[in-house]
Amino acid sequence: MNETKPSLPDVGAQRFLVGRIAAYIVAARERPAAGLAREVVFSRIFDLLGAAAAGVGDRAANATRATALMTMGAGSVPIWFTGQSSTVIGAAWANSAAASALDLDDGHRLAQGHPGAAVIPTAFAVAQETGATLEDLISAIVIGYEVGVTIGAARVTFGSTGTWSSYAVVATAAVLRRTPGDILAHALAIAGEEAPNQLAASAPKQIEGSKADVKEGIPWSVVTGMLALGLAEAGFTGPLNVLDNAQHYCFPDAFSPGSAQHICKSYTKLYSCCRYLHAPIDALLHLVNQHGIDPHSIDAIEVEIHSTALRLANLARPMNLIEVQYSIPYCMALAVIVGPQALLPLTTEALFRDDVAALAEKVTLRPDPAFDSRFPAETLARVAVTCGGHHLVSDVTAPRGEATTPLSWADLEAKFMAATRLVATGAEQSRVIRAMNDARAGNLSALTDCLEGLALVRSN
Repeated sequence: MNETKPSLPDVGAQRFLVGRIAAYIVAARERPAAGLAREVVFSRIFDLLGAAAAGVGDRAANATRATALMTMGAGSVPIWFTGQSSTVIGAAWANSAAASALDLDDGHRLAQGHPGAAVIPTAFAVAQETGATLEDLISAIVIGYEVGVTIGAARVTFGSTGTWSSYAVVATAAVLRRTPGDILAHALAIAGEEAPNQLAASAPKQIEGSKADVKEGIPWSVVTGMLALGLAEAGFTGPLNVLDNAQHYCFPDAFSPGSAQHICKSYTKLYSCCRYLHAPIDALLHLVNQHGIDPHSIDAIEVEIHSTALRLANLARPMNLIEVQYSIPYCMALAVIVGPQALLPLTTEALFRDDVAALAEKVTLRPDPAFDSRFPAETLARVAVTCGGHHLVSDVTAPRGEATTPLSWADLEAKFMAATRLVATGAEQSRVIRAMNDARAGNLSALTDCLEGLALVRSN
């Protein structure tokens, strides 16, 4: 696909932001990732594979995989943990769907979204296509995070991940395909203009949570981004000024693409739910454990939190797992009545529990201006419990797994074991962990074998 690329008219792409970003991608792919960024890549891969393994049997993942095989066809690129394979786009699409299905994938504060579920499936699929080295794969992931988060963070208004992750997909694939800069600039422009619009999820006053399986549009952004790159490689052009619009984007005056190492500032999730729920859950669990509270004796729970969290549906009686993932009251109640393991991973057993719903109905949410002033750099919460005549108040709580206090490799292994315990045997879990340790040591082959041959679900 890279041997004979059409030449596009020289319109001085570097006059535009997409041109400058394309130039950064072309230059950065010549330099191997090093230091902290290189090590973080392995933690992001390991974490995402755990999310994908846990989610591979989810209804949305099943539907996407079946559709990918039907529309994109069979191929040589593995659909992770299924024993099946598809084309580059089909496999990346299916793997992204599995990775994002249970809301266990990583995220980034500045972009308020989830780069890994778009970048990593793309990187592995295109690396298989191109025969890339491990170092090329690592560079592609670092650059994909950098581009996606940079553009997502520059949005003037909030946009769900799918509105900006197509840029990350183009950047990731272009590193491995060695796409020339002029074509790459147009690919970025096409991806930005044709990305999922996410009009409902991104609307300023829209209540999030009843988005069904569409959620943030991450898997479809993978398809959009990869097709955008293919179109540009075939001579199709895009609006190069797509990012040069102050109504939609605000980049720093001294904008220098690639200076932030955004992958090093990504966070890890320990619960199968929106990140806004994690701090309230942790704060409530701490109070219950510290004071020996019987959850059934709780009279009231008050949550002080940033006002963005009030955009969530926050249903006390959710009707499906997507609504659970976006309900602060229900997930808090689930964590203290059933235990935090009920959120790692989330399963249908969490639904329609009257005891959980009864406690969820006792939860009151209110915004705290002090927390708003620290959002999105921090997503903080404070929880108060009224119980047996006592009023107990937590400390201001931040979710675990933040970039400032990252999980250790042992913590990541523990998360992987917990998240995949319902779909994988101990031997299968150990095989993936050994393969990841081999990859960290420089040998990718065992991990590639796992992704090709380890089947955790029946074929559709």
